[in-house]
Amino acid sequence: MKKYRFLDEYGTFYLDNPESTNILYFPLANESGVMSCVTPYLGGDSKIGQDYFWLEPVSIENLHNNRSTRNFWVNIEGYGPWSATGVSARQQLKVFSKDKEETVLEAGILWHRMTRYNKDVKIKATVTSFVPCSKDTVELMEVVISNLGSGDLKFTATAAVPIYGRSADNIRDHRHVTSLLHRIKTVDNGVIVNPTLKFDERGHRKNEVLYGFFGSADGVNITGFYPTVAEFIGDGGNFEHPEAILTDHVKPVPSGYAVNGYEAMGGIRFEEICLKPGEEKAFYLVLGYGNDEKELIYTAEKYLSKAGFHKALGESKEYWKSRVNIKFETGNKEFDNWMYWVTFQPILRRIYGCSFLPHHDYGKGGRGWRDLWQDCLALLIMNPAGVREMILNNFGGVRIDGTNATIIGTKPGEFIADRNNITRVWMDHGVWPLITTKLYIEQTGDIEILLEEKEYFKDAQIYRSDKKDLDWDPEQGSLLRTKDGEVYKGSILEHILLQNLTAFYDVGEHNHIRLRGADWNDALDMAKERGESVAFTALYAGNLSDLADLIDYLTEKTDIKAVNIAKEIEMLLNFDPEHYDDVNKKKEVLNAYNQQCQSYISGEKKAVDCRELSDALRRMSEWIKTHIRKKEWITNSDGYSWFNGYYDNNGRQVEGDAPSGVRLMLTGQVFTVMSGTATDEQIHKIIEAVDKYLYDEKVGGYRLNTDFKELKTDLGRMFGFAYGHKENGAVFSHMAVMYAYALYKRNFVRAGFKAIESLFRHLSNFEKSKAYPGITEYINDKGEGMYHYLTGSASWLLLTVLTQMYGIKGSYGNLMLGPKLLKEQFDDEKKASVSFTFSNKKFKVTYYNKNNKEYGDYKISEIALDGKNLSGLIQIDKDLIERLDSEKVHHIEVWLI
Repeated sequence: MKKYRFLDEYGTFYLDNPESTNILYFPLANESGVMSCVTPYLGGDSKIGQDYFWLEPVSIENLHNNRSTRNFWVNIEGYGPWSATGVSARQQLKVFSKDKEETVLEAGILWHRMTRYNKDVKIKATVTSFVPCSKDTVELMEVVISNLGSGDLKFTATAAVPIYGRSADNIRDHRHVTSLLHRIKTVDNGVIVNPTLKFDERGHRKNEVLYGFFGSADGVNITGFYPTVAEFIGDGGNFEHPEAILTDHVKPVPSGYAVNGYEAMGGIRFEEICLKPGEEKAFYLVLGYGNDEKELIYTAEKYLSKAGFHKALGESKEYWKSRVNIKFETGNKEFDNWMYWVTFQPILRRIYGCSFLPHHDYGKGGRGWRDLWQDCLALLIMNPAGVREMILNNFGGVRIDGTNATIIGTKPGEFIADRNNITRVWMDHGVWPLITTKLYIEQTGDIEILLEEKEYFKDAQIYRSDKKDLDWDPEQGSLLRTKDGEVYKGSILEHILLQNLTAFYDVGEHNHIRLRGADWNDALDMAKERGESVAFTALYAGNLSDLADLIDYLTEKTDIKAVNIAKEIEMLLNFDPEHYDDVNKKKEVLNAYNQQCQSYISGEKKAVDCRELSDALRRMSEWIKTHIRKKEWITNSDGYSWFNGYYDNNGRQVEGDAPSGVRLMLTGQVFTVMSGTATDEQIHKIIEAVDKYLYDEKVGGYRLNTDFKELKTDLGRMFGFAYGHKENGAVFSHMAVMYAYALYKRNFVRAGFKAIESLFRHLSNFEKSKAYPGITEYINDKGEGMYHYLTGSASWLLLTVLTQMYGIKGSYGNLMLGPKLLKEQFDDEKKASVSFTFSNKKFKVTYYNKNNKEYGDYKISEIALDGKNLSGLIQIDKDLIERLDSEKVHHIEVWLI
């Protein structure tokens, strides 16, 4: 069975013959803007943004059909041309034969090494690639050619990488015309491309980014360059069969040569080399971005030596190791290493956004509203410094009608007004800010953040996108103002209240929150008029209850008895509970509120008693939960029961029995469980139904939905997808992980573990998943992991394993310990550990289960901090944590009996 093997405890892994799987790609990046990806054949691309691609942009299908790769040719005396990356016509012909070259991949966090063996001439090529963790915008390669034979090895080496050097938009939009902008020149150690303009017919701009390819080898001279594609491949040639390599007809040009208006080529020819048996020669290559020629050359030269390359590689390995500051130790070392990659994935998401990897061939970088908040979950656990400011900035995207900006800028807290006439609201967006803020408060105890003030976002969308504000003046900027023209600010508590209160009133005919443009499932996008999301109505109910708890704690902690909120919000709080069942009255209240706030706000504030406020929120929460239990609990003809999660655009209940078969969607079960809407008895029945209709071991666990066998145009585009792919019935990791989280939260631990274990077992089985370590966005009907690295499921899985499985969580700044580990998760010595950071202090918690008891049978008997017994406690107090040394690792030992 083909599988990868971990080589250490930091996720480094080894895989034989990875190029036999077409969909593999690996990220190489830094926090200074370089976003590359590399395949086993050294394909992929590199870019620093949508408009600045060094290599030609690739989507997943380009990985097997694009010849524009990072190549390194070795023309061997007596044998002929051989590619160190496997990309030659002769080598490709052998891919399916017994003469196929053997290859090995070794990779760790953001570094990649491919080794290739040619048995005919006893030569080995090892190509190491990475992007340094420094501020330099470069990608680095080391190519080591080794003579494994018994005789001398003579060869001439040529580095050959085509330079795309422009915007991704120009793949189809003026591809040839934009090559006319290229100003190409050769310098002593490379080729530099300086496009004259950034081509955009809406307004051409002067180009400010240069692209350079540089090379060196100790004791080996560069004899010339191939600066254009046409010169390199020749008439009738291609990148796998280039005339410059296969013949002597095309001569390299010297340093100082200039040519304009062609597709650029990073071609560097080295002088002939003779390696004795056992000798090797290393070549160093740099793909660089710069703002001027001198800067670009200077930056590249730092890395064009063995010392410079390996110093940067060592620093990068240590840097990323310091960033992944959570390590799990269970009885399964493979799971521990797999989780190491999962822990790293939120960092990749912050670098790449939701774009710029081969599967993620949409958007132009950046993240969406949901991503801003869910990615913060992992950040709060891994690196909480600066999260407070980030949370405050993010609240600046909330509109006064409870919706939010959907165009997010590149700067922290930057939100951009929609000028493209796109009026769309995702009804789940109001849920996530409170979930993230609540975790922040639990981790830090900083309840006062609720009192901080922040602006509101303002654009032409009003009435929760139902109308346009014709009086809005874009020249005034994108901030809500009072009728006097002053920028209005409200507390963070006010922002959260608005998001959740407006959702309570924005209901459809069944008194659940309107689905509008979509909820978390973006593909439920065709029920804007009459669609309703029962699933997220339940989660809003949980939010209202959680917010009431936070307000109570605010009162207890600060002695604040009342809070100031905008006068207009009073009507949303003073609604008579007797009318909660009345859909029309709810709509009237929301409409009246929106009317008062459509262009500006009065600026007046009213004091609201905290106790009355929390009581009102709890009443709303309990009404929603009771309503859902009463109206949406269904039992089908087979006797299985679960919650209906949606209404379609014809106002019909979506789930239950249908002529085509059973219709069940996982989302409605997840959020009724997570929010406390489902009773314990109902959870037992939900588990039975979900196991019966959605669990599929051969594709990794819980599918998102059953097969509706209908193009359901009154609900969403997902039903146009083939069943078993993406949102239509795939194992969608995000929802499967949130299902696990919900079950753990409600103490259904064995069922929660099953959801996580199923995903791990499947995805870590390379033969089935065809995926490198980590969690993918989904698993398709063939069992293949799809859309790797940039998935929000990584944040939720990290949150679940640390705070639920290991029971490491905050309680208003105190560190709580409450493990929910099953007995098979302890190692041979009956212990399980986790290293993490909490309140800027480093900890390692070790649980001892010497009696080998199962969860539910054991309890904490004793806790020791750095060897000192803390008898009778199940938490480490905040005051004690603040006194601890920030530099050392503090050991907490917990004995279970």
